[in-house]
Formats: sequence, C-alpha cells, structure tokens
Amino acid sequence: MEPSATPGAQTGTPTGGGDPSPSLVPPDYEDEFLRYLWRDYLYPKQYEWVLIAAYVAVFLVALVGNTLVCLAVWRNHHMRTVTNYFIVNLSLADVLVTAICLPASLLVDITESWLFGHALCKVIPYLQAVSVSVAVLTLSFIALDRWYAICHPLLFKSTARRARGSILGIWAVSLAMMVPQAAVMECSSVLPELANRTRLFSVCDEHWADDLYPKIYHSCFFIVTYLAPLGLMAMAYFQIFRKLWGRQIPGTTSALVRNWKRPSDQSDDPGQGLSAESPPRARARAFLAEMKQMRARRKTAKMLMVVLLVFALCYLPISVLNVLKRVFGMFRQASDREAVYACFTFSHWLVYANSAANPIIYNFLSGKFREQFKAAFSSCLPGLGPCDSPKAPSPPLLCQPQVLVLAQPVLRLQSPRARGAHQCHHGAALRCRPGGSRGGGGTSCFLPGLLP
Repeated sequence: MEPSATPGAQTGTPTGGGDPSPSLVPPDYEDEFLRYLWRDYLYPKQYEWVLIAAYVAVFLVALVGNTLVCLAVWRNHHMRTVTNYFIVNLSLADVLVTAICLPASLLVDITESWLFGHALCKVIPYLQAVSVSVAVLTLSFIALDRWYAICHPLLFKSTARRARGSILGIWAVSLAMMVPQAAVMECSSVLPELANRTRLFSVCDEHWADDLYPKIYHSCFFIVTYLAPLGLMAMAYFQIFRKLWGRQIPGTTSALVRNWKRPSDQSDDPGQGLSAESPPRARARAFLAEMKQMRARRKTAKMLMVVLLVFALCYLPISVLNVLKRVFGMFRQASDREAVYACFTFSHWLVYANSAANPIIYNFLSGKFREQFKAAFSSCLPGLGPCDSPKAPSPPLLCQPQVLVLAQPVLRLQSPRARGAHQCHHGAALRCRPGGSRGGGGTSCFLPGLLP
C-alpha cells in the first residue's frame, strides 16, 4: 500500500513560486528525513510486534510440521499410500510458500514498502500464486481419489504411479497457469526523488495495459482457484459422507453378516473345519478386515474434510478482498486506509497460518502421523537417543480379545487334525482351545470375545 503523505507534507518542505532548488536544500536534509521516517513511520508499532510474533510462530510451525510430514512418509513404506503422496505434495507447497514468500510478506506488511528489487517483484508473487494453485489442485485430486475409492471403487484404480504422475501434472499446470501473474508485476517508487537513495516506499504491484484486463483475470482466478474447486470438492465429500456414515459400503459388514447366516456355508466335512481355506474362517478374517477398513476410511475422510474446511476459511478473506479491490475498484479512498491495511494484513497472515494448520490437523486426526511425529521428536531430543529413522509399528495380533456382534454367538468347528495348545499368529481370525464340545479329542474354535 502506498503511504498517505509525501515528504513535503510531512517535513514542511519550503514552498514558494516553484520547487526549491537543490542549493537551498541542506546537505543532510534527506538523511534527516529518512531517520524521521524510520523513527515515526517505519519502526514497528506495538500491535505490529504482535503481528511479527504471530508470523514467526507460523513460520516455525509450518516449516517443522510440514518437514516432519514429508519425512514420515519417506521413511515408512507402509505410509506410502496414494492419499499420503498427495499430502506430501501439499506439504511441499506449504514449505515453498513459507520459506520464500512469508518473510517478504511480513516485511511488506510492516514497512508498506517493497525492499527486494525488480526481479523478486516478479518471482515472489509468482511463487505465491503457484503455491495456491498447487494446494487447490492437490486437494481436488485427493477428493477425487477418495470419491472413486469409496463411492465408485470399480470405475478407477488409484496407484502410486498414477499419483506421482498426477503430482507432476499439478506442478506443470500451476507453473504455466500463473505466468500472467509474473508478467504484470512491476516495482515502482512512490517517491521518485528518493529512488536512488532508498528502497523505502517502493511498491510491487500489477500494471495492466487496460483497466478491463485485471477485472477479467482476477474474476477467472477467483473462480478457477477457489470457487469452482471448493464447490466440486464439497459435493464429492458430501457423497463420501453419505457412503461412510449414512449407509454401508457395498460388500462390507452388513453383507458379511447376512452371508454368515446361510446354512450352506457350514462345512459337511468336520475334518476340514480348521482348514485355512474354510468358508467360516475366511469370512471371519474378511469381516475383521472390512471393519478395520471402514474405521480407517472414516478417520481419513474426517481428516481430509477438516483440511479442506480450514483451507476454505483461511483463503476466503484474501480471495474476497482481492476481488473487491481488483474487480470492483474498492479501497482507493484514503479515509479507510487503516481499516483496509488491517484487513489485508490479517488476511495475509491467515494464508500462511493454513500452512501451519495442516500438520496440526494430521497430528490430531491421524494416528499414523501422530506416531511418527512422536517418534521423530523423542529420537531427536537431547538425552533421548540419536535421531534415527522412526520404525514402523508392527501390526497388532488379531488373536487379541475382540468383541464381534454376530447373529451366531459361538462358532465351533471340530477337527481331529488340530490338537494341542492354541496358537496365535498375525492375521488370525479365530481362537482355538483343546477339547471338543462333544467330548471328542478335537479342537474347539470360536471368535474372540464371544465366550463367557
């Protein structure tokens, strides 16, 4: 934003029939004027120190948190899922915008001047726009992937290779789509007479050949990078919500329970009751797997919905303000300058706060990310051991007691082949104990947690 006063108005530059000649200006006039500007105008005020502290907090949390997200997926093969690949891409965009754009934005908000020259005037706003586009497209691909996986699982198969290809496409499209943003950015000085002595009161802003062009560009930018993607993602997550919470996923728990009740499922040969391929045991294993999948999908969907909601809320103020300023020509009067400055400053901070909020959301709503964050901190803190790669937790034993509500309270299978003590192993769906229910020498098998 431009300063509201000129040097002559602030310092009482002598005026007469014309401009004062250079010989009438004291040699130290400009230096004294710059010291005055620094002391009474540019030096951070009390509320601006609060803003600086808020920016520093966001900077640290965003860099550390998003770096941990990338390391967690990179170090653990079991976390290299399609969704997590997109989450890592979102974290990379957040690291980019935090490391490069946040410091510049803070200085501009505090000094109201562009201090980084003509080249960075094009580069930094361009990278800011690219990061916004990458974030929006990544969230859109995540929603599309979840929509296919949950609502239409047979139409499309997501793979890690396709996810990596999509990520490359996201960056290519974003880099190309935001070229006009770099083309129109120019650095100019509000006070040309001081341009050779200081970069204070230089501004980095858009310069268009016609007033119609920014209206078209920013209208399209708002629709393409905010309104349309959020609308489509909202519809996708609404259908996902209905599938996960409103009714069962096709082929999951309710269907398994109905199939369990069929008499034809019982084996006529008691000698094959404990076979690993026996239908009851296979259905029990599938039942547990589907229940686990249902819980995991609900947790993931809840986390992604929160990420999308926070993104929409954080980018809403700056999106609306840019449309009002660029399209409708508002905020040009000096009377509301302080209010406009406060609104834009807070909106800029919200954009960067979104980058810091994402790792916090992952920590609270994803058990896997939370475990990896804890492992990273505990291994890197002084006195707690070296910074080793956090190991992936071993899968739990399914032979631990679990309560399953089924139509048949106890399932007993007799087999003369299976004798001896009960054995626990990964993936087991049944528990066995010596002694048949009818005095035989076989083994009695049951679903865990159902016997008194």
